Amino acid sequence: MDKQKLIMLPGPTNVSERVMQSMLNPIINHRGDAFRELYKDVLERTRHLFQTQGDVVVLSSSGTGGVEAAVWNLIRPGDVAVVPVFGEFSMRLAETVELAGGKAVRVASDFGKIPTLDQLKSAMDQQGRFKALLLVHNETSTGVAAPYIEEATRFARDHGAFAVIDAISSLGGYAIPVDRWGVDMCITGSQKCVAAPPGLAMLSVSKRVVDYLKSSPPKTRYFELPRYLEYGTRGETPFTPALPLYYALDEALKELLEEGLEKRVERHDRMSARIYDGLAKLGLQPVAERSVRSKTVVASYYPQGVDDSKFRKALAHDKGVVIAGGFGPFAGKVFRVGCMGQVNEGYVDATLRAIEETLPAFRN
Repeated sequence: MDKQKLIMLPGPTNVSERVMQSMLNPIINHRGDAFRELYKDVLERTRHLFQTQGDVVVLSSSGTGGVEAAVWNLIRPGDVAVVPVFGEFSMRLAETVELAGGKAVRVASDFGKIPTLDQLKSAMDQQGRFKALLLVHNETSTGVAAPYIEEATRFARDHGAFAVIDAISSLGGYAIPVDRWGVDMCITGSQKCVAAPPGLAMLSVSKRVVDYLKSSPPKTRYFELPRYLEYGTRGETPFTPALPLYYALDEALKELLEEGLEKRVERHDRMSARIYDGLAKLGLQPVAERSVRSKTVVASYYPQGVDDSKFRKALAHDKGVVIAGGFGPFAGKVFRVGCMGQVNEGYVDATLRAIEETLPAFRN
């Protein structure tokens, strides 16, 4: 078995020993009292993460499954959704709308930037009535974060539309108070800032969405949210849950709440600033403009001539530090460092030191 490396990816991220050990709990009856107690605890702690008193759902799926669940529950054939597109995952979100039979109105910008709030508002005004705003908060492919969730949500609701936020790579590193901001659905994944293993998606669901789904049931089985909400009232899931991952999520949420959401968010602020400052001292240029830089995913351009694959392999093999490359138009041009979950000064300094010591051999 390989020696454990320092995982500085934009997910999955490092998981504490305490969380890993929790997965050794025995397999139990998912229709029994022990699971009901576990699931009710998970839902209550998830509400704290979303800062909601409303409904939440936990799916045995990746974060992409959570996004697909949101889209397929809300979008009907012919529905119009406004989708800011500024990276790979926001592109996929628009495509998912179209797969569901909807029309995606793309509000696009160059990668590394983001459509302005005025551009987004103008697109909504031009549509008049539309079904939903679907906004990726943190674009994992480019290290760009939307700074205007609250304002964009308000504009969408002014048009009678639902506001859906993909916060898969940000919630927990950022605070998104869904009730106070009026977010109708917010989606995140277990393997990012929550610092649990991959395999679970969590969604918040507003009363507006619940009422809509009662009048217009979605045509999906596994991701049928009304069914999850019904079963959730008695502490069950409609389909067999990934039990070890539920144990892990419960323990990771306990860790998060013990630290405090506000303190965790502040730690992500400090650690991302430390990474940006450290890379700048090495003469490296971030992809994102300063005003929209993510504090959970730091994307940086390579110096000219650096072979991405060889550099990252050397970093992992020689230094034991694992980072991600770019993809899409950034393939081979960019590396990405995750700043998520358990990240601390030791992790950050070890990563910066590894980059500093490895990079010179790959420069022209």
